[in-house]
Amino acid sequence: MLRRADGMGYCLRMHLPRGSRFALGTIALPVLLSVLGCPNTSAKRNADGKKGSVLAQIDDVSITVSELEDRINSQTPYVRARYTGVEQKKEFLENLVKFEVLASEARRQGLDHDPEVVRAMKQVMIQKLLKQRFDRLKAEDITDDEVKTYFDGHQDEFNRPPEVRVSMILVPDDETAKKVLADPRSRGLENVGFRDLVTQYSIDTDTKERGGDLRFFDERNRELPAEIVTAAFKLANIGDVSEPVKTKHGLAILKLTGQRRALTRTLAEVSQQIRAKLFRERRQKLMDDFERSLRQKSKVSVHEDKLAEVRVDLSKEIGAPEDLRPPKGTGSYHPPFQDAPQASPMRPGTPIPSPSAKPASP
Repeated sequence: MLRRADGMGYCLRMHLPRGSRFALGTIALPVLLSVLGCPNTSAKRNADGKKGSVLAQIDDVSITVSELEDRINSQTPYVRARYTGVEQKKEFLENLVKFEVLASEARRQGLDHDPEVVRAMKQVMIQKLLKQRFDRLKAEDITDDEVKTYFDGHQDEFNRPPEVRVSMILVPDDETAKKVLADPRSRGLENVGFRDLVTQYSIDTDTKERGGDLRFFDERNRELPAEIVTAAFKLANIGDVSEPVKTKHGLAILKLTGQRRALTRTLAEVSQQIRAKLFRERRQKLMDDFERSLRQKSKVSVHEDKLAEVRVDLSKEIGAPEDLRPPKGTGSYHPPFQDAPQASPMRPGTPIPSPSAKPASP
């Protein structure tokens, strides 16, 4: 399972039943690469000096009392509650040892130079770079004047006139219109019968495919014929059916299927929503400006004429772990398969305790 380690990236957390036997070859490659994508913690530990007593030594890597304490205390309160006893702390320590043993072996095999690992590490570095540079920005930096200016200039986002929703049967002549209105299926709150009549009689192919539904609209609507809009707003109650409405395409029979009251919101009601929106936009602009400034300092050459040479293999399953590129519009610079919560050395299948649950035994 992938978990975050040292606030730098996402790492492998091994959980194996006591006495189980395993081999590196049985570990899925993307997961193993995630282990290698985690920072070499030994250098940091040696640089900071060993704090407290050494609990475990794996080659040149030491796990100290203070480190184990920090790791446990970085978990959620519910997970921390599980590791108050000596046996539970031992279980946590064993998982850290397993992690270091696997990471050490992976480095010995040179997998820290694997292109996929290097790419994943770049993703982690980018994420940390942007975090360091832009996390100091706060939504509170957006002033009240900026919020009010946006509110005043975007009234349509916060105020909505009354809307109605109708279904329509368009027929070619008066005789067909009379048949429709005489059919009991045209009446009542339920719309199933009216949809059947749409299928049977309507000559409007576009709306016929969706049961005659014209969706919600207000009196300012300019996409529908004006006579349709006027007739629709004359219907008072859900289930009401209009008399035939003459249009240039035929006679329209309308049934009221929905109503929305006017919506009016004040600045106080939407100020936090506006502030969050403006903050996201400002942060994204600063990130874009930062990337452009770096690009200008770099020696970048793009040969778009070569794009035709790129062949896309559609036989691979979409969303497989090797697809490292983040989805467009997510704002994520992290490989999708590393997107995991904080580490918690719990056995596979062990549910996270609820607030009222007692700490589980190992």
